Amino acid sequence: MKIKLLSYVSILFVLTSTIALHAQNKKPVQVKTILITHVQLIDGTGKPAVNAAVRIQGNKIIQVGQLKPIKGEELIDGQGLVLAPGFIDSHSHHFGDLDSHPEALPTNNQGITTIIIGQDGESFPMDTIARRMKTQPMAINVGTYTGQASLREEVMGEKDLYRAATQPEIDKMKGLLKNELNKGSFGLSTGLEYEQAFFSTKEEVIQLAKVAAAAKTRYMSHIRSEDIRMKEAIDEIIEIGRVTKMPVQISHIKLGMKGDWGTAPQLIEKLEKARAAGINITADVYPYTYWNSTLRVLFPQRDYTNPVSAEFAVNQVFDANESYLVKYAPVEAYRGKTIAAIAAMRNEKPSVTLMALIAIAADFKEKNPDFKGTIDAIAAKAMSEKDVASFIAWPHANICSDGNAGGHPRGYGTFTRILGKYVREDQLIPLETAIYKMTGLSAKHLGIKDRGVIAVGNYADLVLFNPSTVIDNANIQNSRALSTGIEMVWINGQLTYKNQKATGNYPGVLIKR
Repeated sequence: MKIKLLSYVSILFVLTSTIALHAQNKKPVQVKTILITHVQLIDGTGKPAVNAAVRIQGNKIIQVGQLKPIKGEELIDGQGLVLAPGFIDSHSHHFGDLDSHPEALPTNNQGITTIIIGQDGESFPMDTIARRMKTQPMAINVGTYTGQASLREEVMGEKDLYRAATQPEIDKMKGLLKNELNKGSFGLSTGLEYEQAFFSTKEEVIQLAKVAAAAKTRYMSHIRSEDIRMKEAIDEIIEIGRVTKMPVQISHIKLGMKGDWGTAPQLIEKLEKARAAGINITADVYPYTYWNSTLRVLFPQRDYTNPVSAEFAVNQVFDANESYLVKYAPVEAYRGKTIAAIAAMRNEKPSVTLMALIAIAADFKEKNPDFKGTIDAIAAKAMSEKDVASFIAWPHANICSDGNAGGHPRGYGTFTRILGKYVREDQLIPLETAIYKMTGLSAKHLGIKDRGVIAVGNYADLVLFNPSTVIDNANIQNSRALSTGIEMVWINGQLTYKNQKATGNYPGVLIKR
């Protein structure tokens, strides 16, 4: 037995020695490099464009400057176009489409390489996102906030949200939030205008925000009102920033009531005063005068059967002649029509039709509890172009889409609309400033350190585009039209989009704080 054991040991020694010797003699594998040359480089810091080249190896940028090709590397001639960091969408709802469409055309076609989800208070658990991205690779990077409404639903139950939470319930939410932050969530998001969180107290929100602050994360909010209680809603987020001493961001900043149109300068002045007092308050913004949400948001008092409130909505909160019902599961014939057109079909006033549409949708939900997807959604004309331009130009506002794969054209065209309309056509801001607002500033507002700027050691998320032709083509009638002028997109060093087509590469990763 002893002799046999020694034989086994000898054989094992010979095998391991042979493997080790083979490993020593084996040449190291050289990772192929890619050189993108002949470009106008806009690095995402706001600095002017320069003639330069960028060398990629694996998923990282390894050189930037006046570079010459080396033997064996892939050479890409940028033909004098602009090379910028991949755009970062700080407020996205695109994740739900990625299971069936992992090529991510809605985002890639406008140069987006990273989406931040979990917004408006609704989120997936970190483990769920990680599992989905592992089983279904995607052509987009994903990061997430943790949503207050999702915490409420888990603790209080989906049908018991129309009240303030008790202290024991808040304590349970705090524990869940801390766990998600430890797993890499970027912070706490709220959607205080929506019913799932509308009835939560300021104290509930502040207690949760303090947990996020203790973890050195951030707070982002669809504030409690964008119309009749706008002032109080702004005061609330400023107070959260003051009490917690953490960065706070207003989601898709807007003035959504006609009576407030033209007051963007006054709102910006208020935010600047808060910043001067040491409160790190910022915003993101999308370049459209109409938003996309549920019909119920049109009732600030949540009194959906009140004719007076319905008339107020029609006269102050949205324009029935320019607001489209982009999704409506109960009656397919209504989809794509304005509220005014539907009212004409029903031989009613728009305010009466608005109440009826909400009631029909509620009845549909009750009778179809297993229905998957959005029951109703409206693209509501509710803002002035002048206010939108003021918010885009504010130095502390980065660009976001607040979009998904259909319905509102922002899901396909936000970033190219900024580059085409607001930079080239309207000359509202310089190209370098626009790029900064889509990349470096977004990364700063989110706390991302290694993306958003073209620099050695950062991940190779890049977009090559033609500044003379780039433009969005999506509109209400054709919300999925691809943009023009985005020539190539790289995510983590891999080409994912070229000539308005997906390449079939899926290099997206889950970005953790």
